Amino acid sequence: MQILIAHHTVIPVSTYGGTERIMWWLGKKLVRLGHRVTYLVDRGSTCPFAKIIEWNYEKKINDQIPGDIDLVHLFFQPEEPIEKPYLVTNQGNVPDKDKLKPLDQNTVFVSKNHAKRHQSSCYVYNGIDTEDYGTPDLENNREYFHFLGKANWRAKNLNGAIQIARNADQQLHVLGGRRFNLKLKPKHLFDQRIKFHGMIGGQQKIKILSHSKGLIFPVLWNEPFGIAIIESLYFGCPVFGTTYGSLPELINNKVGFLSNSLAELSDALNDRKFSPVDCQNLVLEKFTSSVMTRNYLELYERVLSGEQLNENRPSAVGTRDEQTSGLK
Repeated sequence: MQILIAHHTVIPVSTYGGTERIMWWLGKKLVRLGHRVTYLVDRGSTCPFAKIIEWNYEKKINDQIPGDIDLVHLFFQPEEPIEKPYLVTNQGNVPDKDKLKPLDQNTVFVSKNHAKRHQSSCYVYNGIDTEDYGTPDLENNREYFHFLGKANWRAKNLNGAIQIARNADQQLHVLGGRRFNLKLKPKHLFDQRIKFHGMIGGQQKIKILSHSKGLIFPVLWNEPFGIAIIESLYFGCPVFGTTYGSLPELINNKVGFLSNSLAELSDALNDRKFSPVDCQNLVLEKFTSSVMTRNYLELYERVLSGEQLNENRPSAVGTRDEQTSGLK
């Protein structure tokens, strides 16, 4: 099969960029399975295993799809009808300003909860390429907890993560932000138990995750999926988070603890014990790029047979942050 993967972005990324990494891992697995992949992406992109076509923003997308392409996989909502068989992966929540605007009928979501909140049942879990992370030593000494996400984004709730760690008298390593952040509460600025690493990736990130006791993930929105969750689990780190969005679907009681109570989450850091092997095995069973690719291939076949993936055009139910009541 000849597949075009398209998004308005540059690939590859080395630090932050969840959608870009999913596109990359999906394309890599498709090529290994014998398919041919072409990326339609922004200038500056490179790829050793697939052809790159640079977006021309003066042309319509249909004019940029090669004639021999069998299927188009978009990572954005198209503004024009796509002439080839196609599907659309929606990685995020619809902004409030667009909540009444229907999505494309062939939209795929990234968790069951994510799909349900858009009046759909069509989803494929994101999956990581474990080759990018190596083989973690699950018997490493575990010295601290970590926060992994875009720290200046309120919905990710870095302030909550810091407070949970402080209450439990635990060290916290922050991946994805720096100490002097205008959105950080003053009482957190100079706490020496909190270490900030900024936007990092590669071996730096791997080293920190390898020695972490767990991910503190107290999000304040309906999390569609959260790649940080499965990255952390792969390194044997249980997840301590809220119950919003897809978290109850992804985190069972063998690999983490969920609550909307700040006190309960703080207590759990010290009181709840989890097996690193159980954490990693969950990822290997459900959340690898191989599993993700296999599930997308099933959808590709449905689209190629002429099927619409949703009976009606999906649309958001409620607001983007309908459950952001915070931690009690």
